[in-house]
Amino acid sequence: MKKAVWSIVWLAAVGLGLMSYLWFTPGRTPAIHGPNSVASLERLRIGGVDQYVLIRGNDASLPVLLFLHGGPGMPAMYLAHAFQRELEKEFVVVQWDRRAAGKSYREDISSTLTTEQLVADTVELTNMLRARFRQDRIYLVGHSWGTYLGMLVIARHPELYRAYVGIGQLARSSPIPGIQDEYIRQSARRIGDQDAIKELEEKGASVRETLLFKFGGEIHSAKSFMPLLLTGLAAPEYSLRDARNIPKGVSLYSRNFVYDSISGELMDVVRQVEIPVYFFTGRYDYTDPFTLTEQYFSAINAPEKHIVWFEESAHFPFYEEPVAFARQMRVVLTATSPTR
Repeated sequence: MKKAVWSIVWLAAVGLGLMSYLWFTPGRTPAIHGPNSVASLERLRIGGVDQYVLIRGNDASLPVLLFLHGGPGMPAMYLAHAFQRELEKEFVVVQWDRRAAGKSYREDISSTLTTEQLVADTVELTNMLRARFRQDRIYLVGHSWGTYLGMLVIARHPELYRAYVGIGQLARSSPIPGIQDEYIRQSARRIGDQDAIKELEEKGASVRETLLFKFGGEIHSAKSFMPLLLTGLAAPEYSLRDARNIPKGVSLYSRNFVYDSISGELMDVVRQVEIPVYFFTGRYDYTDPFTLTEQYFSAINAPEKHIVWFEESAHFPFYEEPVAFARQMRVVLTATSPTR
């Protein structure tokens, strides 16, 4: 009996030790083998606040690609291991958990959560990367709300970027709920799901995202957030504490974020940019509805502009079709390389 008790105590101690390690570890990123490779998870001081970046590339001399996550408080670093290995052959890929998001979560900086501060942070990090990797311009990629931030940045500082890629490009926010509700109703009618229609009518905005997932408007091949969650739990860069901080950061932004850069809708204000623009759009994206992205694409003036469709994707083409995404990023690189 004593032996059994001690076995249980030992197992409990090991379990608690493992949980403690998983909770407090700062995370790590796997090495990339190669004489000039880079694979680092770093805490940088940006805008007076410690913020985390993940920097990975097969060769440190490759063009730098800075990825702006959505939300505005929903990070993407925890998904990097699932989609960007092919990108690392062509770029030095930088994932950044912005202030108060993901690994960079801090509740005491809520008063600094403004679009102007995020624009300033983006420019500061861009200049840090340009200096570190000795590149006059880098590539900027935005996803979801990150496309709002990205467009503000390239409109003001085109001299810092070689090209911009907007994934699920935001255009106008006001028509989105109506478009989403109509898509949910049509999808429900198609399969005779009257319960979904009733739920939408009774609960409205509180169930809209759940129903978008159910009908493939967020991830085309999934019916819930679960694939993203499971992918995130496998991310070596994230500890359990980091994972727990993701919803805290999202909530902090929803309560405190201030739009103080432009007055009006993005599509109506940012109509001209001075660098090549690419909109990567999921054919089934109803999170940032593709119809609005198309309208913005038609309206914007740029030296070059391209809209690229991902036929098997909704809102996450880089995650849903990673091979096609990497291939299209190589097209962007080839078309905009200074040596072409």
